[in-house]
Amino acid sequence: MKKILVVDDNKINLATARNVLSGYYKVTAVLQGSQAVAFLENNDCDIVLLDINMPETDGFEVLAMIRGIERCRDIPVIFLTADSDSETETRCFKAGAVDFIAKPFVPEVMLSRVGRALELEELRKSLAYRLEQKTREVSDMKSKSRQDALTGLWNRSYTEEAVNEIIGGGEAGALMMIDMDNFKAINDNYGHIAGDKTLKMFADTLRSFAAEDDILCRIGGDEFVVFVRRITSKSEIGNRASDIISDLCRKLEQCKFDTNSSVSIGIAQAPEDGSDFARLYNCADKALYYVKQNGKNSYHFYSDKVQAENSRAGKAVDLEYLRDFMSRSDSGRGAYLLDFDSFHHVYNFIRRFVERNSHTVQTVLFTVTESEDIDSTETELALELLEKAIYLSLRRSDVSTRYSSKQMIVILMDTDAQNGDKVAARIIDSFGRLYTGGKVTVDYGIARMDGSELSGKRALIED
Repeated sequence: MKKILVVDDNKINLATARNVLSGYYKVTAVLQGSQAVAFLENNDCDIVLLDINMPETDGFEVLAMIRGIERCRDIPVIFLTADSDSETETRCFKAGAVDFIAKPFVPEVMLSRVGRALELEELRKSLAYRLEQKTREVSDMKSKSRQDALTGLWNRSYTEEAVNEIIGGGEAGALMMIDMDNFKAINDNYGHIAGDKTLKMFADTLRSFAAEDDILCRIGGDEFVVFVRRITSKSEIGNRASDIISDLCRKLEQCKFDTNSSVSIGIAQAPEDGSDFARLYNCADKALYYVKQNGKNSYHFYSDKVQAENSRAGKAVDLEYLRDFMSRSDSGRGAYLLDFDSFHHVYNFIRRFVERNSHTVQTVLFTVTESEDIDSTETELALELLEKAIYLSLRRSDVSTRYSSKQMIVILMDTDAQNGDKVAARIIDSFGRLYTGGKVTVDYGIARMDGSELSGKRALIED
């Protein structure tokens, strides 16, 4: 049953209204505007019949007080008045009333006007609800069109628009381009379901390190972008990047993927490196490339790269100077010892070289085998001595790296299989003279590199 509140300082009018309406509605009657406001603050009501001329507070003032109650802002109000002139009628509608009922009350007129007002209110509520639903649907559709379906992060088009708007408003910030190293190996070795779960984990981790108004985006594949707002300190941005790398690498280790996966981040700052998304993206991409070419699993600021280039640009050099400068770190003897990521690039360069030229190259994998009662310190010592034996036994044209805590890889340039075995045996012999612990032995496998893979044996290093 609909609820009606009647406000009139005349008890006869209240009794008349109650008698007319009580057969159809639940009626509450009060004598003062203050009583009406107190009632509405704690009770629901579908319509208010409000007398205009009351001694303490007139109807117009009471209506303003009712509209000040949040949940009563749209409640329909019908004024009760003995004045039927056009000026009063106009003032009623301007104040926000939906209708007015003249005194003395005519029961049929009162019922008709109250019923019509309630019908219109129901229609208004229905239309408002439908509009809200449609607005929500449109908003959801718009939001989904701007989001990456897999991770729920923003897509590139929205991110570009949002970052341009932020920077255009004069706000500083930093754009991080974040890439997972060797992600393809996860898809290839463990399937796309595992790959998708990894990307979702990646996105959740970025959320955990982001401020509420940072922009998080998945560009595509394993490439993500984070726009950090208002932070300009390199140390603070660097700490954020370092924390992201550490946490993601820890989670990748927990996944137990045998893919050597890690995380690399390139960073560009606004406005120093660019005043729009395209420029920042390009600079961050170059900084990311620098990380990829220098060991991965780290972060780098584009401005640092530019600063280094500008420093070198301060002095023009000729080829003779360049040759001398680039060879200063060459000791003149022994194999080149590289970290694995740098070795990986050299390996693929040599493989492409072999593919185009008639050179014979051998790849040797040395493996340390431990006795059961050995500790890690002894193993590390043995590997260091093996590394030394390799360095002392090879030519300057050969290259080696430590693949793991138990294996070393060597590339022997211009060497056939027979001579490769001889070199490997010489290395093991040299190791035997250096290491006298008796708890470690070394053996090796050898295969010829033919440009596409290691001929005759499983490839030792994959792209």
